[in-house]
Amino acid sequence: MNDKIFTEELNKRLQIEFRRQDRSGVYGYTQRSMAYNSNRIEGSTLTEKQTASLFDTGSFYPDSENDIFRAKDVEEMNGHFKMFNYMLKHLGEPLTEELIKGMHRALKEGVFEDQANGYAIGDWKKRRNMVGTITTALPEEVPEKINNLVTSYVKKRNVSIIDIAKFHAEFEKIHPFQDGNGRVGRMILLKQCLDANIIPVIIRDDNKLEYYRCLDKAQNKHDFSSLIDYFEKEQRYYVDNVQGMIFESEE
Repeated sequence: MNDKIFTEELNKRLQIEFRRQDRSGVYGYTQRSMAYNSNRIEGSTLTEKQTASLFDTGSFYPDSENDIFRAKDVEEMNGHFKMFNYMLKHLGEPLTEELIKGMHRALKEGVFEDQANGYAIGDWKKRRNMVGTITTALPEEVPEKINNLVTSYVKKRNVSIIDIAKFHAEFEKIHPFQDGNGRVGRMILLKQCLDANIIPVIIRDDNKLEYYRCLDKAQNKHDFSSLIDYFEKEQRYYVDNVQGMIFESEE
């Protein structure tokens, strides 16, 4: 199957189903998959089944009577649903700093803990932060670094998966927000793929250790080959799971 045909039809179905709020097809699958995996990577306690129920009905049941849920997990899951919809509303538009901040605002504006901690919501971080062994940008460095990254990216005429991988690695290294960088970065990744008619990359929690290894290699050694190979593996998984929702069976 031609990748261009697949992504063109995918974009059409996503927009149609989003407008109709049809959650039974590729829109619902992609929403649930992004929300569950991206939040789970960051430590969410909600299961895939609970995520689906929250998206479909606004409620969910515990798997056992001993289950305890953090309010933040539910707030961030609902925020992720909003961020996905925000991304779809701006599909096809050039990536901008304000659009990126808008993603973060959608994700975080309903999270009480972040509000109580005084975190900047929908704006660049005001305090230093760190992730693993990476030295992230200082708060005062963020505006210039993000501006340079976005400006360089939008100048590209024919965006490739290599360009997207490089952007993703650099964005996560800058770490421009106080919290939520991974989830916003992965949502940008999805938008970039859809805008460029590239098969989406959805990072699955099951493969997060491989993702981290590949990302670390890209950031510290400027070797993007493993990250691109990893992205391509996730692309194949996505196609296998959604192509039947987009194209009629030939049987």
